[in-house]
Amino acid sequence: MRQNNSDSASATQFSIVVPVYDDWAPLEACLESLAEQTNSPKFEVVIVDDGSSSEAPKSIHQFANRFPLSIHRQSHAGIAAARNRGIQNAKGAILVFTDADCRLDAKCLSVLHENLDGSPEHSYFQLRIAGDQSSLAGRAEELRLLAIQEKLLREDRCIRYLNTSGFAVRRSAINPHANLFDPTALRSEDTLLLTNLIEKGEFPLFVSDAVVRHTLQMSLTQCIRKDIRVAWVEASTFKRIAAKGVRMRMTNQERITMLRSMWNASRHPSIGRSAWFILAARQALQRAISLVHRCLPLRSPAPPSADSG
Repeated sequence: MRQNNSDSASATQFSIVVPVYDDWAPLEACLESLAEQTNSPKFEVVIVDDGSSSEAPKSIHQFANRFPLSIHRQSHAGIAAARNRGIQNAKGAILVFTDADCRLDAKCLSVLHENLDGSPEHSYFQLRIAGDQSSLAGRAEELRLLAIQEKLLREDRCIRYLNTSGFAVRRSAINPHANLFDPTALRSEDTLLLTNLIEKGEFPLFVSDAVVRHTLQMSLTQCIRKDIRVAWVEASTFKRIAAKGVRMRMTNQERITMLRSMWNASRHPSIGRSAWFILAARQALQRAISLVHRCLPLRSPAPPSADSG
C-alpha cells in the first residue's frame, strides 16, 4: 500500500467505516484488500463492533501497523446504528462504507479519489458492487448485481441505487445533528437513505471502475435461509418507504424484463445458466415473503435481533 501513515490524523482524506457483528474472519480479508490499495489517498479504517460475542482478535489489531485503525465496541443495536457510530468517530472528509465480507479491488480508492476530484458538484458516490464468482451462489450474486446496476444507471452517470457495501459521501453533505442512517431500519437502511436523497432530488454518482467484491461464504441452503430472514425484516422498511410516496420496488413487468436480461447475461461461461435458475428461485421466494408481509399492518420496528448486525 502506497500511503504515508506518519502524517497526522488531520491529513486523513478517507475514513473507511466497517460495521462488524461476529464476522472477524471475513474482516481479515477485507482489511487485507485495504492494505493492498495502490496510489490511494491517505485513509483510516474505523471498525464498529456491534456487540459481537467476542472482541476483535489480535490478527485484526495487527493491521494498525499498516494503516490507522480504530475499533469501537457498542451494545448490539443494528447495522444502521453501527454505521452512525462509525461516522461519529471518523476523521476523514470522505466517508466510505463497506462490509466485513467485502474486498476492494486494488485501485478502488484511487479511482474513487479521481472521481471525487473530478465531480465536485456531487456529494454521494456509489461504487460498483460485484459478486465473487468462485461459487455457484457467488455467480448468482454477480448476475443479480450486474443486472440491477445496469438497469438503474441513468444517462447522467447517476444511479437509482444505493448499496452500502460500497458507498461514499462527503462529510460536508451530512447534517452533524442527525443520523445519516435511520437506526430503526433493521434492514434496507441504505434503500431508505436513497429514498431520502431522491426526495431532495439527489442521486449517487456511479463510479463503475471502483469495484467492491461481495464474497458469499455460505452454502446455497444458508443463502436461502438468510433470504427468508432478510426479506421478512426488510419488508417493514419498504412499507415505510411506500408511505413516503416514493416507489423503489420494481413492478412485475420490470422484474420479468430483468430476468430476461439476466438470462442473456448467464450465457457467459464465467456465470452459466445454473446461476440464473438459482437467482430466479431466490428472487421468487423473496417476492412471495414481501407480498405476505404487505398484507400485514405496519408496526413499530422491533429491537435489533442477532440477524440485524
